Amino acid sequence: MHRTPRPWIARALPVSIACLTACSSPAVAPQPPVAASPAATAQTEASASRGLAYPPTRTVDTVDTFFGVPVRDPYRWLEDGASNEVQGWLAAQDELTRKHLDTLPGRGVLRERLSALSYLERVSPPRKRGNRVFHTRQGATAEHRTIYWRDADLSPARPRAKADSDGTPHPERTLLDGTSLSADGSVALGIWEPSWDGKTLAYVVHPNGADAGTLHVKDVATGKVSDIDVIPGAKYADPQWNAKGDAFYYVALPTDPKIPAADLPGHSEVKLHKVGTPPSEDKVVFKATGNPETELATQISRDGRWLIVSVIRGASVIELHVSDLSKPGASWIPLVKGHDGTMAAVAWKNRLYLQTTEGAPKGRVFRIDPARPERARWEEIVPEDKEAVLESVRVIGGHLALQYLHRAQSEVQLRTLDGKPTGRGKVALPGIGSVWGVAGEPDDDTAYVYFTSFTTPGIILQLSVASGETTPFYAVKAPLDPAAHDVEQVFYPSRDGTQVSMFLVRRRGAPRDPSTPFRLNGYGGFNISLTPSFQPDKVAWLEAGGGIAIPNLRGGGEYGEAWHQGGMLTKKQNVFDDFIAAAEYLIQNGYTRPERLVIDGGSNGGLLVGAAMTQRPELFRAVLCAVPVLDMIRFPLSGDGKTWIAEYGSLENEAHFKALIGYSPYHRVKAGTAYPAVMMLSAEADDRVPPLHAWKTIAALQAATTSGRPALLRIEPKTGHAGGDRVKGRVDMWADAMAFALHAMDVTPVLGKTTR
Repeated sequence: MHRTPRPWIARALPVSIACLTACSSPAVAPQPPVAASPAATAQTEASASRGLAYPPTRTVDTVDTFFGVPVRDPYRWLEDGASNEVQGWLAAQDELTRKHLDTLPGRGVLRERLSALSYLERVSPPRKRGNRVFHTRQGATAEHRTIYWRDADLSPARPRAKADSDGTPHPERTLLDGTSLSADGSVALGIWEPSWDGKTLAYVVHPNGADAGTLHVKDVATGKVSDIDVIPGAKYADPQWNAKGDAFYYVALPTDPKIPAADLPGHSEVKLHKVGTPPSEDKVVFKATGNPETELATQISRDGRWLIVSVIRGASVIELHVSDLSKPGASWIPLVKGHDGTMAAVAWKNRLYLQTTEGAPKGRVFRIDPARPERARWEEIVPEDKEAVLESVRVIGGHLALQYLHRAQSEVQLRTLDGKPTGRGKVALPGIGSVWGVAGEPDDDTAYVYFTSFTTPGIILQLSVASGETTPFYAVKAPLDPAAHDVEQVFYPSRDGTQVSMFLVRRRGAPRDPSTPFRLNGYGGFNISLTPSFQPDKVAWLEAGGGIAIPNLRGGGEYGEAWHQGGMLTKKQNVFDDFIAAAEYLIQNGYTRPERLVIDGGSNGGLLVGAAMTQRPELFRAVLCAVPVLDMIRFPLSGDGKTWIAEYGSLENEAHFKALIGYSPYHRVKAGTAYPAVMMLSAEADDRVPPLHAWKTIAALQAATTSGRPALLRIEPKTGHAGGDRVKGRVDMWADAMAFALHAMDVTPVLGKTTR
């Protein structure tokens, strides 16, 4: 649950295997820092050819010095989002963007198709708690999820509706309607968790879809929301119920306004809240170190005995602590300290099952007796797989459920608690795609596997752990032809010769054509993997005659911890080299040409496309840059920035500084450069990556570009970093972004085809 910049333009696409190679990319050497020097005449000339008159933007003579290197920051004043001047500037920018978007042909067609692909009924896997079953459903016309519950029998088989004496099932009952949280739909429903007895619901709500949230408690039988159990500072809260169902543990942030927002993670605490008591009485059971680069996460075992706390730094879990709740006053067991990589533990029947990359970059599993937690006593039960990356470990139905990535595609294996194969092989999946989770309980044979691919919006499979057999439980229905597109996986060399995999999706049977509008999307950071998944905007792009490319860049987790570390800190340039090489592969192999190539990415992926744009502007026609990190000199000073230092580097380290200033997109914007068309997709309530990154960089681009192509800022109101959960907001945003990109390539979208 760490709060690093996450994939905002979600995962990747499905594949069929086809290994190809291409010529390596030419070298792209990081340039010395060059701050934007806007000139009014350059700004006017750049905007005039498209009829755009950018709002006047003043500059300031602000210079910071690091290790003897002066770094200019002419748009520092835009960081003060509360000032009237900045608010007026933002309003003028957004108004200009909206007027430009209103002139674009085909936007209505795109919005219509995106609506059809986005307004789909979706159901979550069921959760059995006591004598009740809980799930969410979002109706085909709904903007938000609704939580439902129903009575269930007590058999260990699949939860089913409990019938009356005449055989009529009890109807499901509404527990929490997401549309009721706010009149304008701006409040999003976050994490929700029923108690083990099914009597009480704990849930988090997020005003404006921001990360900041408040935790509430609701009685299931009466539907009454407690006015006592109202817990602020629930940005990282993930309520973990005790066995009795009368209390839960959660991660809390202080609400003291005197503590800078960027320092809050270091002050996080694990607290115990007893239902019916005010939060002021909550007991602190574990405190963070005070280091703002770290944050906490917690979980409790199914039997309520073992409480596990993770200390997270960047994309690594650096410490694990375990407490035996059956022994009042028991001290914490420091299971692991000083780790650097992936690590997670689950507890069942007095044993811990530890997933770790320690000594195994692709992951392995140890079984640990918490009464004898010394490292020498750990028992390796699942060794490292040299070909596949271990993503997660769950104990379900008395077995280990292991989720792997093999060549960026999901696999699920079942093993005994000794780590031995069951002899049933891998769990059968509907095709090549992504598993977004295996849900189930240690004492229940039934598990649920959520599967998606490029042509599969979502399928929930019911899995019997004992037999290994799956049956369909629920499938999202979407108006599309699953056989309409071909998917392949190719491999290409990056600048240093490293082989990088990439998914390519095109209309079935279509020949390679350099006039094809291609979208190149990536992320490359924080050990996050881009894998095949259904995304309405990409389907609509394909149906308009375009192609999709998603490379698995270094910095991600597709090929293990070594792959991740190969794209972080002073090696971050590898990520951009991988991405640029992907673009050159597409061009050199006749899939597209620079005039028909758009790049898009969000959050850390926004940094990616910002770096690619400023390093190789001639390679792309349009850039869609969403909720991005772009000022790599001041990123630690706001939002969750300090928690990313482990990934990006510290400005107190000279080698890190040189790497950061070498690729920082904001500082690389250079006056007199012909930049691609750019749309910054900014979220008004983003408290994870503050929108000042987008504001400052778009100001620099508007002043610097000589291409005559637009550089625009689109602001989504009442929305946070993750975009909230309103369907309409996503549809409108992607209709705007796609119309902008296609227009920049001189392509007019028509349903089922494009005009060029």
